[in-house]
Amino acid sequence: MKKFIPSLLTSLLIMSCSQLQAAPTKLNTSAADNMPKNIIMVVGDGMGPAFTTAYRYYNDNPNTPEIEKTVFDRNFTGTSSTHPDPESGYITDSAASATALSTGIKTYNNSIGLDINRLPVETVLEYAKKQGKKTGVVVTVQINHATPASYLAHNEHRYNYNAIADSYIDDGIKADLYLGGGWKYFIRKDRNLVDEFIGSGFHYIDKYSEIDSIPNDKPVLGLFDKTNLPWALDDTNKHRLSMMTKAATKQLENKHGYFMLVEGSQVDYAGHARDIAAAMAEMDDLAKTIEYLETYVADNPDTLVVITADHSTGGLTIGKKTARTDPNINSKYLWRPEFIRAMTMSPQTMASKFVENDLSIEKINEFMTFDITEADLANLKAAKVIDLDIMTQFNQLSAAEKKGKRAPRAYQSVLNVMTKIIDIKTNTGWGSISPSGTHTGVDVPVFAFGKGSENFNGFQDNTDIAKKIFTLLGKK
Repeated sequence: MKKFIPSLLTSLLIMSCSQLQAAPTKLNTSAADNMPKNIIMVVGDGMGPAFTTAYRYYNDNPNTPEIEKTVFDRNFTGTSSTHPDPESGYITDSAASATALSTGIKTYNNSIGLDINRLPVETVLEYAKKQGKKTGVVVTVQINHATPASYLAHNEHRYNYNAIADSYIDDGIKADLYLGGGWKYFIRKDRNLVDEFIGSGFHYIDKYSEIDSIPNDKPVLGLFDKTNLPWALDDTNKHRLSMMTKAATKQLENKHGYFMLVEGSQVDYAGHARDIAAAMAEMDDLAKTIEYLETYVADNPDTLVVITADHSTGGLTIGKKTARTDPNINSKYLWRPEFIRAMTMSPQTMASKFVENDLSIEKINEFMTFDITEADLANLKAAKVIDLDIMTQFNQLSAAEKKGKRAPRAYQSVLNVMTKIIDIKTNTGWGSISPSGTHTGVDVPVFAFGKGSENFNGFQDNTDIAKKIFTLLGKK
């Protein structure tokens, strides 16, 4: 049976365990001078330092002699450690790290808003709501995924998705705006949470085209896909995070201010997939979002924006093979993002199309936006045979035999070959040798601008970020 903290017990425990909350951090300037009206917390899930560096070169204009600075470069303030509680070792998952960022305490991997004793801890979003501010979450995954859930819920395990979704109603509605994915968990046979939100006065939308018509005087729930939104490369709006964030700032503005979580969620997915093309497109969406927030803060100087990652994913390296290990490489020092800048389709979609159709090498070249070799084509065809065989074997299983098994992806072997082709072409490396890249324990960058941003300079732990935000929200 899945374990979760019942709704009433959650509320009681939050009150009774308030003494466990980490003390707010004393800031460098007085609260009166340094108190922002609005606080926007941006998390680039899985966005370790190699991702922001790679994005600089990916974003570079090759027609100019200089390498242009990115929005990350100009707002860099420091770094953060990410380790979870010692119970889980040195490398964090998204739940423990998001809980650290939201509560200021260390916890175990898979924990959602709970301390190491499995007791609820108040989050910065919950505290902001208590202070009369509006609150919101904007993500590119399902809104009950690890990071948003760690700001909105309290649960023993991040994968208790239905229980976490239920808590968004049962534990009291904590946000005025939710934008992301998640039909699967909010419209179920046993319960329709969307109807319950609507019954609580929310305006519901499920298409991007409806974002511009959100009524100003109502809270909003926007779910735009079954679970996660499509890859940025495949989505109808390749800057969907920027679009949603722009709408959210407009929707949340009020005289008391607001706290908002924004997550570039699928940088992490790209790291797990060891997919540099998808990773850079997700980074571009996140960068455009932060560029918009720069203009927003210029017009609203009482706003603070803090950006960091929960951890790094995949062990990304910019440069892999050298002239000594591969005679086809002309330099020992080489990374070539030009091969992925023009891509308009994710490798996952390309792999799916290859499995479903007999594609010529010319068509594959068109999809990839560069020429592959006959050897590459042979490897893709061999992988297709493997995928078809895997699917045949799975489909021959009885219903009982399939129970509890995860259905294989019909294109996974082809996708692995495609991402390897792209890695070789760009000379990209990944630290994980498994098909699914793992998290790493490296420190992550911190960026900040706006009112109070100087408090995030230098090295800090991820729990310090939450402690500082609590203080900026007025917690003594």
